[in-house]
Amino acid sequence: MDKREGRAGHRRGPSRSKLQQEVAELAAQKAAISEVLRAIASSPHDLQPIFQTIIDSALRLCRGDGGNFRLVEEAGLRLVAYSLSGGGLKKYSPPMLLEHGSFLGRQIASKSPVNIPDIAANEVHSAGDANRVALVEAGFRTVLLVPMLRNDDLVGSFSIGRRRIEHFTENEIQLVTDFAAQAAIALEITRRERQLRELQMELAHVNRVATIGHLTASITHEVNQPLAAARNNLTAALNFVDRTPPDLVEVKEALACAVKDSDRASTVVGRIRALMQKAPERTDRIDINEALREVIELTQGEALKNGVSVKTKFAKDLPIITGDRGPTSASRPQPHSQCPASNGDS
Repeated sequence: MDKREGRAGHRRGPSRSKLQQEVAELAAQKAAISEVLRAIASSPHDLQPIFQTIIDSALRLCRGDGGNFRLVEEAGLRLVAYSLSGGGLKKYSPPMLLEHGSFLGRQIASKSPVNIPDIAANEVHSAGDANRVALVEAGFRTVLLVPMLRNDDLVGSFSIGRRRIEHFTENEIQLVTDFAAQAAIALEITRRERQLRELQMELAHVNRVATIGHLTASITHEVNQPLAAARNNLTAALNFVDRTPPDLVEVKEALACAVKDSDRASTVVGRIRALMQKAPERTDRIDINEALREVIELTQGEALKNGVSVKTKFAKDLPIITGDRGPTSASRPQPHSQCPASNGDS
């Protein structure tokens, strides 16, 4: 009985050891995946540290000696990250760009992992692909090539190699495939982040254009009013000069009103400049009746053009208030009736 139990225990020993090894491998893989996820979370706009973390984790878990990531571009497969271990590999420098028709390009075109037992074998090495020859000369033998896919579209490749002939196991191939999928997810996140930033920039540009359009319309309106009034007053002055004899008193008043209107236009521009520079608001003592007269005078041209007659009746002895007079405060205007252009005389 004791002998049978001893033999049974002996048989169960290796299974328990293997189970412990598998548990340790799973724990290491979980830790590596967590590390990659942290890299993705901390570098959403930068793929380099993400790719580097994935390469280092894959080489450590799969006992590899070198690995690299390449992204598919119109010109070929561009190198974006790589890592090499061992002093003998220092002489190898992976090319920045491989053509789509290169050995790597042809292999990953299948969109399935490719496990090459010995890259130095005659049937693989004899074609003379420059990068493959360089790998063999650097000591690489077994190579695993895994495509990176996004919605079944080839977007890149993840390759790792060993300086010895040792097949990658199914678990190792699956692990590297999972790493390649994580890299593709990181690439997609970065692409979407870039698209979002571009859309935000485009929206900001549209808003700026719309704002400038509204601002331009407002500035045009504000400046046109005093300029139109100045033109009306100058026209009135010319009419007064053409009289026989010339009415010099009216000419003087009309020119004074034109000067006032010109000053008002200059004030509008100055206030707009102050607004752009975020200057503090002004506070003035304001006579309500006088401010109303300025507004009526400023809009008199539009009123006349549209056949509108304005009648006023101002209250007397209103209190003085404080506030921002705005662009109508260019100068102390004369009473409305003193401006020839304002009472329709021309």
